[in-house]
Amino acid sequence: MNRDLHLDLDGRLLSLLVAVHDTGSVTAAAGQLGLSQSAVSHGLERLRGLLGDALFVKMGRGIAPTARAKALTEQARSLLEQMRHFTASDELRLDRLETTWTVAANDLQCELLLPRWLRRVQARAPGFRLRVIPSTVPTLELLRDAQCQMVISPRPPESDDIVQKRLFADTYRVFYDPAEREAPGDLASYQGAGHVTVQYVPSQRSLGIDHWLSDHGVQRRIAVTVPAFANIRGFIEGSALLATLPGLLARGPLKGLATAELPLAGPEMPMYAVWHLRHNQDLVHRWLRLQLEEVVAEVMGPQAPGPG
Repeated sequence: MNRDLHLDLDGRLLSLLVAVHDTGSVTAAAGQLGLSQSAVSHGLERLRGLLGDALFVKMGRGIAPTARAKALTEQARSLLEQMRHFTASDELRLDRLETTWTVAANDLQCELLLPRWLRRVQARAPGFRLRVIPSTVPTLELLRDAQCQMVISPRPPESDDIVQKRLFADTYRVFYDPAEREAPGDLASYQGAGHVTVQYVPSQRSLGIDHWLSDHGVQRRIAVTVPAFANIRGFIEGSALLATLPGLLARGPLKGLATAELPLAGPEMPMYAVWHLRHNQDLVHRWLRLQLEEVVAEVMGPQAPGPG
């Protein structure tokens, strides 16, 4: 690149590069950025001309970044962060906020917290847009590579550059169909029943309560494993199967099923908001975190930790 071509670069082109890299699709990038597909394609052509590289090549039904595109995307992330700080002021103008946030969450949080949070945020910041992706088992790369701005998870990844805030704690309950069976009265009847549980894909990681029960010598016959909480109901209804899950699911995807206490004293399930350290002092990020904490306080009542 000669010494003048860099002046043709701007934040929109850098954002476009990052979006296409992270989504692996011109169409998906257009949706994330709120642009037309032709606008993204045109922007890519400008970038290719400026940078002298193909940047993205066809691979199967999608596209893949070239080695140069991978390196430039990481530089673009850093430059965009610097540009955000350059234009930031001590005054948060929510009425002028135009941003898309990606949050990794499971189907419980999608029903219980995120709709309330979105309505609360958009009441003051109508230009705020939310994109939700499955949290499954969150990784450090999910936050480090700016694939999302926040993860909501009971098992946050741990590192010196990752920040976590406990939102609330839930208790585990045994879900069942009261038309088909009674609640298990003791440990023997609990262990003798068939069970449904969640196993995340592609990691094949089980729920924390499943590991805890196994470690405490509770032997269960797992009849069905599903990839998400929302898939549980169809297997419980009309059967004698049990599912040991966070109790808050009774207010969301499993509303209407009966629940009972575990036949032994079980653990709590904490829930955390998790983000990368680079966002810790960002005014918008801090305000959005506060809105989430206030929604949690509304939903959970006195048991939720206060904002802070």
